[in-house]
Amino acid sequence: MDFVLGLPRTSRGVDSIFVVVDHFSKMAHFIPRHKVDDASNIARLFFREVVSLHGLPKTIVSDRDAKFLSHFWRTLWSRLRTKLSFSTSCHPQTDRQTEVVNRSLSILLRVLFKGNHKSWDEYLPHIEFAYNRVFHSTTKLSPFEVVYGFNPLTQLDLLPLPISFDFVHKEGVSNSKFIKDFHEKVKHQIQAQVEKIAHSKKKGKRVRSFNEGDLVWLHLRKERFPNIREFKLSTRGDGPFQISKKINNNAYQLDLPSEYGVHPTFNITDLVPFVGIFDEEGGHQDLRANPLQGGGDDVNPTSPSSSASTSPSPHQGPITRSMMRKIHMGLSQDDQVNHGLFTLFTLAKEISKI
Repeated sequence: MDFVLGLPRTSRGVDSIFVVVDHFSKMAHFIPRHKVDDASNIARLFFREVVSLHGLPKTIVSDRDAKFLSHFWRTLWSRLRTKLSFSTSCHPQTDRQTEVVNRSLSILLRVLFKGNHKSWDEYLPHIEFAYNRVFHSTTKLSPFEVVYGFNPLTQLDLLPLPISFDFVHKEGVSNSKFIKDFHEKVKHQIQAQVEKIAHSKKKGKRVRSFNEGDLVWLHLRKERFPNIREFKLSTRGDGPFQISKKINNNAYQLDLPSEYGVHPTFNITDLVPFVGIFDEEGGHQDLRANPLQGGGDDVNPTSPSSSASTSPSPHQGPITRSMMRKIHMGLSQDDQVNHGLFTLFTLAKEISKI
C-alpha cells in the first residue's frame, strides 16, 4: 500500500489516492482520501474497501510513512496477526510493485483529465475497473481472471441476446477446479518471472556479507546526509565504523556517532569492507590519508631506514593504475603528494606534445 499525493482538490474535498495492490493477483484498488487523514481513517478505508472484498492480509508492505509507523497502526495489525514490512529510502525495491502501479495510475489520470482536474474522483472506479481487466505481463492474465476465474462484462459485451439462447450451467466442482488451475498457473508464472529477474540481477555479482565487529566504510548518500553532502565536492564516504549488529544479510547496524543524526541501520550496498593492517601489539592501524591532518614523515625515526631518502624516482614509460599503486605503497604522505604533482606535470607535458 502507498499514497498518490499532490492531486488537485475535488468538489468532495479529496486530494490524494490510497493505493492497495495484491502481490499474488496484481489486483489494485484506488481509494480517494484526504491528505490529512490519520492512521485510524486509513484503517477504516482499508477495512471498508479491501477487507470486505478479500479478507485480512497475511503481510502488508509499505513505506515508512508516519501513518504506518504510528502506535495505533502497529497495535491494530499485531492483534490481527498481520506482519508489517517496511521499505527504506536506501532500499526502495521492497515496495517497488506499488510504485509501478502509482506511476501507471498517474499516467492514466494525466491523459484522461487534461481539461477537467476537479472531478477525477468521480471517474476513479472506472479507472480501477479498466486497470484490473487489462492483461498483466507477469501473470499473463488479468487480475480479474486470477481472482474470479473470468473477465467481467464491459459495455461492448452487453449486446442483444439471440432468441434461441441455450443457458449453460457450470457445476461448482468444475468451477472451483478451474479457479484452482488458474491460481497454479499464475503461481508458476510469478515464480518463473521472479527467478528470471533474480538470475539477471545476480549474474556476475559476488555475494558479500559482514559479521559483527567488522570495520566498514560508509557511503554518505546525499538524500540521507544532506548536511554532510551539501556541496558536490564534499566527501562521499566516511569511516571506518564497526558493525554492532547484523540484522540480516542485507541490513547492518553500525556503531555510528550521534552527531550524524540518522538511524544507524544501513543496507549492504552502502557498506564497503575496510582493509587495514595490524601493528605488532595487535591493534588495528588506520590507513586513511586525512587531508586535515598536518604532513609528516610516516617512517619511524628510530629505524635505520629513516635516514634513507624516500623521494620517488622518475618512472620511465607509461604510468598505469597498477604502477601508481605500487609506487604509492612505498611512499609517505608528503612523498605521495610530491609524486602526484610530478605525475600531473609529466602528463601535462605529454598532452602538450599531442
